[in-house]
Amino acid sequence: MEAIDLDAHWSEIQLRAKAIVTREPALVTLLNQTVLNRGSFAECLTHRLTRKLVNHAASIEALHETFMEAFLHRPTILQQIACDMIAVNERDPACPDVLTPLLYFKGLQSLVCYRVGHYLWNQGRTELALYLQSLISETFAVDIHPAAQIGCGILLDHATGFVAGETAVIENDVSILHEVTLGGTGKDRGDRHPKVRSGVLLGAGAKILGNVEIGEGAKVGAGSVVLKDVPPHTSVAGVPAQIIGKASEISPALGMCHYLN
Repeated sequence: MEAIDLDAHWSEIQLRAKAIVTREPALVTLLNQTVLNRGSFAECLTHRLTRKLVNHAASIEALHETFMEAFLHRPTILQQIACDMIAVNERDPACPDVLTPLLYFKGLQSLVCYRVGHYLWNQGRTELALYLQSLISETFAVDIHPAAQIGCGILLDHATGFVAGETAVIENDVSILHEVTLGGTGKDRGDRHPKVRSGVLLGAGAKILGNVEIGEGAKVGAGSVVLKDVPPHTSVAGVPAQIIGKASEISPALGMCHYLN
C-alpha cells in the first residue's frame, strides 16, 4: 500500500465540508459536529461512526474511547481507511468526493468499524470485537467477522447483505457489490472461507463458499455460486459458476465493468 498523506487527506475533507456548509444550511449541524469541530481525521471518524452504532446497551463514551485507542495504537488503520475512501471516490460514479462516503455510504462506514473490531480481535479482546460485529450487523446490514483479513482500497458498493466469515481473506484493491457472501460450506471448523486476491470484482449477489481462491484480477458475475478455485484473470458465472472467458481488464475491480466475455 502506497502511503497516503493523512494531513492532506484531512485538509481535503475539511475543505469539502466548508463548501457544503456554504450552500446547504440544513447540514450545518452535521458537518460542524462531524468534521469542522473535530481536531483530527481520527476524531472525525470516531464521532461519526460511534454515534451510528450506539444503542441502549453501549455507552457512547466507551465506544468513543475504543475507536480512538485503535486509531492511536494502530495508525495504519487510518491509512487503510483513507485508501478505502479514495477507492470509493475513484470507482463509484455516485461519489463526488472523499467526504461523501464518510458521511453517507454504509459500505465505507461498516469497513471503518470492522477495522476497529479487527484491531480488538488481534489484541485478544474477542468479546468486545464480537459485540462490535453485532452492532455493525444491526446498524449497516453488513456482517464481517472481526478475524477476517481485509486489505485496503476496498469498495463495498451499497454493501447491504455483505457477509465475510472468520477465515475469509480479501487482498488490496477489491470491489464488492451488495449481497455478496464469503462463507463456509457446512459446520467444519478451521480454515474454511474464501481467499479473494487483489484486483477482483465480485458482482451483486455472488456467493463464494468454502476455502476456495479467487485468483488475482478475476471477475465473478452477479448471482453466481462459486464452489471451486477461480484462476487469475478469468471471468466466471452461473450456478455453479463456470469459466466463461478471460477477464476484460487486468484489474476488473478498478474498471468496475460487469460485462462478461
